[in-house]
Amino acid sequence: MALNTPLAETLSAVLLVAVLAWAVVRPFGRAEAWLAVPAAGIAILTGAISLDHARDEVARLGPVVGFLAAVLVLAHFCDVEGLFRACGAWMARWSRGRPVRLLTAVFALASVITAVLSLDATIVLLTPVVFATAARSGVRPKPHVYACTHLSNTASLLLPVSNLTNLLAFAASGLSFTRFAALMALPWLAAIAVEYGVFRRFFRRDLSAAAPAARDTGEEPPLPVFALVTVGCTLAGFVVASAFGVDPAWAAAAGALVMAGRAVLRRQATPLSVVRAASPPFLAFVLALGVVVRAVVDNGLSDALGHLLPSGSGLLALLGIAALAAVLANLINNLPAVLVLLPLAAPGGAGAVLAVLLGVNIGPNLTYAGSLATLLWRRIVHQHDEGVDLGEFTRLGLIAVPSALAVSVVALWGALQIF
Repeated sequence: MALNTPLAETLSAVLLVAVLAWAVVRPFGRAEAWLAVPAAGIAILTGAISLDHARDEVARLGPVVGFLAAVLVLAHFCDVEGLFRACGAWMARWSRGRPVRLLTAVFALASVITAVLSLDATIVLLTPVVFATAARSGVRPKPHVYACTHLSNTASLLLPVSNLTNLLAFAASGLSFTRFAALMALPWLAAIAVEYGVFRRFFRRDLSAAAPAARDTGEEPPLPVFALVTVGCTLAGFVVASAFGVDPAWAAAAGALVMAGRAVLRRQATPLSVVRAASPPFLAFVLALGVVVRAVVDNGLSDALGHLLPSGSGLLALLGIAALAAVLANLINNLPAVLVLLPLAAPGGAGAVLAVLLGVNIGPNLTYAGSLATLLWRRIVHQHDEGVDLGEFTRLGLIAVPSALAVSVVALWGALQIF
């Protein structure tokens, strides 16, 4: 039995707030899906969302979630192969105990890892390595660790595989893999450059502190050639698949299968650990959150935002779209924000869709709740006994986000004129 409109609006909004609050707090250490899945069920059973609309949303998100699972497995087994240990060794060797050089190395590696292996790899796998490298080099870890969370968001602009929000935007944009990357390359570089300049100034005291002599930690880990070749072939597979109209998820699945298969054959993993690497609870959370967000959209949010979203593909319109997306990402988290805004922006063309993406990827650097990646980063930082000051985090975001967002939107507008 369907609820009347006011009750449906209220219930869907309450469910979304509850799901996001659970994701932020994670009571008793329970995964995000523990509340999201029941909330989606309540929305369906009460009629806040019709069963047909729920099925449509799950069907729309299904391929994206499959792609995400494959990338998570690929990144996990790159770590098993020693890719991130090798990255840490390179950073320590190249920086030679100099804080500014280490920050440059972190920016370079985090940007590439985020773009190729997704932001989850930067948060979960690179952040602990950066902590260890800072300790090994004798420098203050704060600027370098903060860089991991900022770049997990900002540097995820380049490829469709870099972020779950990108996968959703890619599906809505109608672009090929290569054209998406071509349009986002300039905004990606511009945003990273602005972030680097902000970090150099904001953390100038930490970066100017003298470091003691770096400690010798013994033999350097070998370069994981197999992992590097597999990742390279997977990226090439994305381009080839897109050129022939094949879903790039198949290329991601092939890369994940190769890496996981090698680990199983070498007894470094079991089939169960492969499944765990895909993070089934998080995948269930994404699907359930999509249903809950669709319920909110169906019950009036879409109409309200439709009046606020600028139309057109001019520079001012793109700036307005990106700003609205950034604000919404910080209010309700970037994943619900992109799910809400993409259907509204898609009729405006690829430029409007990509402007939404700039807002929901760069905007979350302003607050802890802006993205799930930032929340996860905060937990990892606390595990290393490093404090995160809310005021400092917010001040950094207030400087970095508006400037990086404005410059990247201008770069996107320019790329749209060129390509």
